[in-house]
Amino acid sequence: MFEMSEQKAAVEVVGLTKKVFDAGGELTILDDMNFTVRAGTTLAIVGASGSGKSTLLGLLAGLDLPSSGTVRIDGIDIFSLTEDGRAGLRNAKLGFVFQSFQLLAHLNALENVMLPLELRADAGAREKASAMLDRVGLSARLKHYPRTMSGGEQQRVALARAFVSEPPLLLADEPTGSLDAATGKAVIDLMFELNRERGSTLILVTHDPAIAGLCASTLTLAAGKRLG
Repeated sequence: MFEMSEQKAAVEVVGLTKKVFDAGGELTILDDMNFTVRAGTTLAIVGASGSGKSTLLGLLAGLDLPSSGTVRIDGIDIFSLTEDGRAGLRNAKLGFVFQSFQLLAHLNALENVMLPLELRADAGAREKASAMLDRVGLSARLKHYPRTMSGGEQQRVALARAFVSEPPLLLADEPTGSLDAATGKAVIDLMFELNRERGSTLILVTHDPAIAGLCASTLTLAAGKRLG
């Protein structure tokens, strides 16, 4: 379901393995993962707690280093890059949505959304960020700080930040995990709507089968291995 087709590959995972050492010795978190995600599609990564979902997402983003294997994003072997090179690639090609929002408390909503644009010296950062916040229904909250916003509002700011730079790849880690059911559904609906509008590739970690069912494909992990 994830193999190469005539469509361009957004992400290629080749022999990806992650091992760590603890008091009990060597522990394999991910074991020889291989799959390809086509550009413009949506993939849900599911599995029980401790199955390696978030570790896999961190490796896809180049935020962690594998024990062996690699990840190619848009044909680029991300682990052949330096740490600064991977940071540059993330800024150019990736957007992130986290369970815990990861907004900067000392910045207001507009400033949080402007940040990825400012990091790449975008001259239209303020206008683009303002338009994106309007798109997610927060035009009246531009100057509000995270502490004054509800969880749903904070996650909509996080969505605006993730999409504002129009990244070709979006990674989301349990984006509704901190929200009640109704708010979570609204956020998921908005995320998929934005993703369709922009034609980006979405890789989503979730424990919710209903959310996974919204994706074109599902990858199931168990004890660090891919099932099926």
